[in-house]
Amino acid sequence: MFFGTFHFSMSRTLNLFQISIFLRSVFLFSLIVGALISSVAASKPDLITGEPRVIDGDTIEVSGQKIRLHGIDAPESRQTCQKGGVEWLCGQEASNAMRAIVGRSNVACEATDIDRYGRVVGRCVAEGYDIGKALVSQGLALAYRRYSKDYVDVEAGAKASRLGMWSGQFISPWDWRRGKRLVTGPANDNEACQIKGNISQSGERIYHIPNGYHYLSTEISPDKGERYFCSEDEAMAAGWHRSRN
Repeated sequence: MFFGTFHFSMSRTLNLFQISIFLRSVFLFSLIVGALISSVAASKPDLITGEPRVIDGDTIEVSGQKIRLHGIDAPESRQTCQKGGVEWLCGQEASNAMRAIVGRSNVACEATDIDRYGRVVGRCVAEGYDIGKALVSQGLALAYRRYSKDYVDVEAGAKASRLGMWSGQFISPWDWRRGKRLVTGPANDNEACQIKGNISQSGERIYHIPNGYHYLSTEISPDKGERYFCSEDEAMAAGWHRSRN
């Protein structure tokens, strides 16, 4: 009789122990599943939607959030560019292009980052169109290679077609913000010879073509051995190589 009672007690104790182990396993499994769900939710990009307010050529405000467009850099609002020696307001033109693209439609922006100014960085679309891509394709924004190469091919197309800023001379927006401005060098007696042969501080001989990034910001100093060339072949034959930008 005692043995039967003892066996029953042991069985009951084992069952309770097994149930306890099972419940702990369920609890741990729930924690793991919960953590995975939270991780997936955290990794899902935020989506900001609403009617935009245009701030400038690469920044809008949507639902109270300032959003800097991902992968592009447009000329600043006060920035000017040149075409045929005449200044034009490329910064204002970029802002106007942004307004034309977004129109009165709502936009959807996928947040990708937060910049150093606390602004959301995002990829935004309006009526199915990638806003950043549209601005770069018009030559009114540049591919911001420092952060992304998403629009490099689009920029190449705008440059080849001489659209927007590529129709003349300009300072890249990131250089303009550092204080660089378009300047003119000494008078060039031969209007057909517009390629600038520049010698860097390290002695490197570089030539700049009229539509290059640094063309008008490059000053020619003949006393340093710098000069104008009438063709790229002439520049290369003289020992200069083309600027990478």
